[in-house]
Amino acid sequence: MKIVTLQIAAVFLCFFASYAQEAAAYDDLILEANRLYQSQKYSESGKTYEKAFNLTGDDTQTSDRYNAACSWALADEADKAFKHLFIISRPEGYTNYSHISQDTDLTSLHNDTRWDDILTRVKQNREEVEQYWDKPLVAVLDSVHQSDQSVRKTLGALGDQHGWQSEEVKAQWKKVDRVDSINLIKVKRILDEHGWLGSDVLGDEGNMTLFLVIQHSDLEIQENYLPLLQKAVSEGNTPPHFLALLQDRIEIRNDRPQIYGSQVGRTETGEAFVAPMIDPDHVDERRASIGLDSMESYLSNFDMEWDLEAYKRSLKSPDKNE
Repeated sequence: MKIVTLQIAAVFLCFFASYAQEAAAYDDLILEANRLYQSQKYSESGKTYEKAFNLTGDDTQTSDRYNAACSWALADEADKAFKHLFIISRPEGYTNYSHISQDTDLTSLHNDTRWDDILTRVKQNREEVEQYWDKPLVAVLDSVHQSDQSVRKTLGALGDQHGWQSEEVKAQWKKVDRVDSINLIKVKRILDEHGWLGSDVLGDEGNMTLFLVIQHSDLEIQENYLPLLQKAVSEGNTPPHFLALLQDRIEIRNDRPQIYGSQVGRTETGEAFVAPMIDPDHVDERRASIGLDSMESYLSNFDMEWDLEAYKRSLKSPDKNE
C-alpha cells in the first residue's frame, strides 16, 4: 500500500510541477506578446499569443484572446482576429459591448460581414447578464466612473506635457479633488444602504467603480470601508485584488511598507518609483495568489522596468523614495 501511495504521490507531484512550468511559460509569452504590441509589432505579437494559447488550449483568459484579436486586426489579419472574437463571444462569454464597439484597434474589421455577428453575440451576452442588474444603481455608477476616469486622463496628459510639478497639473488636481468629493457622496450612500454589491447586481464596471472611489478617498474613509471590502471579498462579491490594492495604499499612507507592490509614486522631477514593500523577492508570488500579474507586466503600464536587485538596493538608500 505504501508503494502505491508513493507512486500516486509522485504522479501528482509531476503533474503539478508540469502545470506550474506550463503556467509560467504561458505568462512569459503573454508578457512578450504585450511588449510586441506596445512596440507596434502587431504580427509578431499575434504569433506570440498563438504560442501561448497552444499551451493552454481552451483554458485561456478572455482578456488574452481579446488582446490577440486586437494584434491580429492591427496586422490586417482579419481571419485570425475573428477566430478569437468568435471564441470569446460564445454564449455566457464576453459582455463588454461598449468597449468592443468603440475599440479603435478593431476598426479594420468593421467593414467585414462578420463584425455585425460579433457585436450581436456580445450584445446578447450583455443583455443576458443585465437582466439581473439594479439599473438605477448601475446608471449612477456609470456616471461616477466616467467622471473619475475623465479628470485623471486629463491629469496624465497634462503631467506628460507640462511636467508633474507644473501649475497646469496643480490646477487639474483641484478639479480631481472636487470630482472625487462629489463621487464619494454617491458611493458612500450606495455602500451604506446596500453594502458592497457584486458584479451580478452592478456589473463588472459598477463593482469596480465602488473600489475606485474608495481607493481615491482619504485615509480615514479607506480605513472605514476596509472591513466592508474584506467582507465582500470573503463572500465573493468583489475580486481579491481590489482588497490588495486598497491594503497597499493604506499601508503606504501609514508610513508602512506595502505588500503587493501596487503603489507607484513620483519624485519631484516626475520620475516614477515603486514605493517600499515587504519581502520584494516574493512579491510576484503574492500578486499571483490574488490574481494580479507580475511586477514586470504591471510596471510596463507606467513605462517602467522591474529590476528586483536594483529595487532592493534602493530600499537600503536613506534618500531614495522619500
